Amino acid sequence: MSASELPFLPVAGLQLATGAAGIRYQGRDDVLVLALAPSSNVAAMFTRNAFCAAPVTVARQHLATAAPRYLLINSGNANAGTGKRGLTDALASCTALAQFTDCATEEILPFSTGVIGEPLPVDRLAAALPNVLARLDANAWPLAARAIMTTDTVPKLVSRQFELNGQTATVTGIAKGAGMICPNMATMLAFIATDATVAPALLQRCLQHAVAGSFNAITIDGDTSTNDACVLIATGTLGNPLIDQAETAEFAALQTAVDALCLELATAIVRDGEGATKLVTVRVENAANVAEARQVAYTIAHSPLVKTALFASDPNWGRILAAVGRAGVVDLDIERVQIWLGEVQIVSNGGRSPEYTEAAGAAAMAGAEILIRISLERGAALAQVLTCDFSYDYVRINAEYRS
Repeated sequence: MSASELPFLPVAGLQLATGAAGIRYQGRDDVLVLALAPSSNVAAMFTRNAFCAAPVTVARQHLATAAPRYLLINSGNANAGTGKRGLTDALASCTALAQFTDCATEEILPFSTGVIGEPLPVDRLAAALPNVLARLDANAWPLAARAIMTTDTVPKLVSRQFELNGQTATVTGIAKGAGMICPNMATMLAFIATDATVAPALLQRCLQHAVAGSFNAITIDGDTSTNDACVLIATGTLGNPLIDQAETAEFAALQTAVDALCLELATAIVRDGEGATKLVTVRVENAANVAEARQVAYTIAHSPLVKTALFASDPNWGRILAAVGRAGVVDLDIERVQIWLGEVQIVSNGGRSPEYTEAAGAAAMAGAEILIRISLERGAALAQVLTCDFSYDYVRINAEYRS
């Protein structure tokens, strides 16, 4: 499906436009501008990587200083690991856009994705901006989804509608990500907008909740990017009464819609994992607490041995067993641990389940979607992580990334 054919719903109060600056890619759009209505509020989450990219630092500073009017995104160059020059370049790109839009530099949030360690060619980016701004359009979501791609093979764009005070509200979002995916706040880049009117504090709360169950519950390769960012915009154009209380039906409706949209985008990222052939759910049940459940789930999801077995459809359940055992659970009673592949129980009473057969395990591993379920029998807590397999192509794609 081409970008122009992607299903989407425009969000009133938000316009988008893309253009080609030749930052790294030739013959494709690599710059995206989002123009926000003056009534907009913005929430954001950023990477916790200590080597955070220059645009992350600048975006944080600007978000704390002024109400954003524009978002400026480029692909092909991460502007990370670029030292003081990186900060100067990120600010210069904001200043360039500010000069063309008659707004303050602080009212622009910059975002970058691509190769780490290379200076951002600000002159090329700035030269592309007049043509980009001339194309601002509420219907440019599909082009925007494609412009932010790096090693992604498909654009990721989702829209939903929900009822709010008798009106139909819209939420639409795009995301990019296929490798270097293991969130520690959000992951990759994601830009989501709704036309609802929402107070800033509740908008941030909504985003944090949505991220916890979606972008913050996926992993492709265990690597957290220097540039991860997730932004939620409420343009305030729907005309609904301001949502400023959490314990209301209106906030619940907003939260449900944003949660579902983020989960769909996060799932699309895992499906498009570099070289991935399988979508894998790791669910840990009956843990003492959620942190413990997540610890076990991520240990399994990060294991190269488990992920390569998944690619081969090899029910080498010992790899899963070993991952559970090394996850660091204090005083784990292995006699009580149970493990399933789909509906096939593979481990009970500290070893292979008596009912397990290799044929049943192979059948459970053969599908394009696989569930690995673990019961620790230590409490009532649950956590779930989405991941994918490791194929030959994962190595090839990352070996050739800068070629």
